[in-house]
Amino acid sequence: MTSQLCSKLFGGRAGYFLGFIASFGLVGLALVIQTQYHLEPCPLCISQRMVLMGLGLIFLTAAIQNPAQLGRNIYTLLLVLTALGGAAVATRHWWLQAHRDTMIADCGVEFNYMFENFPLQKALTLVFRGTGDCAAIDWTFLGLTIPQLSLIAFIGFAAYALYLAKCLTKKSN
Repeated sequence: MTSQLCSKLFGGRAGYFLGFIASFGLVGLALVIQTQYHLEPCPLCISQRMVLMGLGLIFLTAAIQNPAQLGRNIYTLLLVLTALGGAAVATRHWWLQAHRDTMIADCGVEFNYMFENFPLQKALTLVFRGTGDCAAIDWTFLGLTIPQLSLIAFIGFAAYALYLAKCLTKKSN
């Protein structure tokens, strides 16, 4: 049963395309939540969305290319590393929220302003430092904050990429 599921649902392009749909679907969901609840995303929220879009583009490229074994291994590595990078950003965001009581309130500057007015290294330092906005908990689902949900999603994408690689390796053998 599991091998049939692997070959039919996750075989070749379909598995990669499903990853593309899921990653951009989460970005779309974030935009819906943002507009529905009138939330302004903090720099770390925006960074997490950018990582999700990066994952989606890697999945889409793999779906279009439908690579052989070496290419699948490279795509798996790229997907896992990107997902783990997103997990690191989400973990930092979660840490800031967990320690919001000890932080000095700081609204910081907007994401676009940072990249337009500071050198890239300084802007990235400011993004990952986080601000008072990053520590705010504006929305939860089942008691989980947005960065906690993002962390679960990024770990899920890494696991999915590994599962997909396993399915595609079985299919080619």
